[in-house]
Amino acid sequence: MSISLARALARSAFERRSGLPQEQRAATCLRIADSVGIALAAARAGDTASQVLAALAAGSAGGDCGVFGHARREAPAAAAFANSALVHVLDFDNIHDGARLHPTSVSLPAALAAAQLAGAAGARVVDAVLLGDELMCRLGVMCSPTGSGPGSDWFLTQLFGYFGGALAAGLVLDLDEDALVSAFGLAYMQAAGGKQAGFGTGATARAIYPAFAAMGSVQAALLARAGIRGPEGAFDGAAGLFPVYLGAPASAEQRELLLAPVGWESAAIELKPWPSCRLSHPYVAAALALRPQIGEAVPARIEAAVNASAAKLCRPLEQRQRPATLQDAKYSIPWMIAFTLVHGRVDLASLNEAALADARVLELAQRIEVVENLPDRPGHPPARILVDAADGRSWLSPQDVQVDRLDAAAAAGKFDDCLLHAGATAQQAAGLWSKLLALDSQADVGFLFRAH
Repeated sequence: MSISLARALARSAFERRSGLPQEQRAATCLRIADSVGIALAAARAGDTASQVLAALAAGSAGGDCGVFGHARREAPAAAAFANSALVHVLDFDNIHDGARLHPTSVSLPAALAAAQLAGAAGARVVDAVLLGDELMCRLGVMCSPTGSGPGSDWFLTQLFGYFGGALAAGLVLDLDEDALVSAFGLAYMQAAGGKQAGFGTGATARAIYPAFAAMGSVQAALLARAGIRGPEGAFDGAAGLFPVYLGAPASAEQRELLLAPVGWESAAIELKPWPSCRLSHPYVAAALALRPQIGEAVPARIEAAVNASAAKLCRPLEQRQRPATLQDAKYSIPWMIAFTLVHGRVDLASLNEAALADARVLELAQRIEVVENLPDRPGHPPARILVDAADGRSWLSPQDVQVDRLDAAAAAGKFDDCLLHAGATAQQAAGLWSKLLALDSQADVGFLFRAH
């Protein structure tokens, strides 16, 4: 008799935990360090982070778990929400392109909340984040999301984050197999993630959607630890994740991918070079490549060629050309092209609320036309930008321009910039970076919440 997919996933996680490759654990420490740096920068940046913390403080008597960049303490689920929001609010957190999700923004806050309850060492957090990230990546790759079809209308970070976060928190809390299966079931009972906050304009909530999964996953693990039995058919039951959210029962191929005892989909997670929606990154890269060629010429018309996925970041065009919120701006391909061509850089110092009123960017954005004529596919859209100047000259961006992968040195530079943005000194940044890269040798994770 076959066992449920939830139980098979729990057993697989326990089996893999006993022999995690050091290469993957080191990569996980790098992702954790990147996430912490972003969260500390976000703690000092803009209204959204402060609004999240104000909402969590309403009627709260505090708790045992820390919040990045703040002296306050929160209950575990609330702390997971706050920390996940801080990791994602700048749209700078790591991503798996093929899966189209941000795994560590959920798994890390969930694991840290559990670790502070359990007094767990850094090594257990690293292992849990690695396995939580891996589950989320496999679920995302399994969907191969594009501009249409299963997964296209969901924030997959949020939908699949409930399960990756539950696994991460459950492993840190040392749940047994039955309790972990229950945690999956309790996570499924909360599962959500409709993408309207991204498709529509004017909302700021797109900046915090992973936080709902981080909060729910911690609550699921704690309920399971207390003895609540969740439904075992969370994934493959008659009303489980696959038939209800993904449109069909899990296929044999999908089960095989999810349960494969070897291989690491999480190895393809990328650190973001720019704080904007990942689908805009190829267009930023294309604009940066074009800028030296254009020089002082005045663009009279700019054509952005997009596929079905990227087109969603261009509609409605008028609102995308003149975004009302910073979240809308970072999610707008026309505006990000204009911003990059005007400024020649995309970073925390330049891409902020004040940029929304930049007359040069707004004027250039009005000259951008969008043509949907490129093939859709998982991962990066095949960006193409054509610039026609007033004097009759034209420039076309390189074909299928690629976004450079950040190596360890570039990741350290990004971390330094985030810590500078947070008000830290270079010495403080260097010390925290070293401790984070050696997180698996730290006795506890409390030092993360003294870095403010």
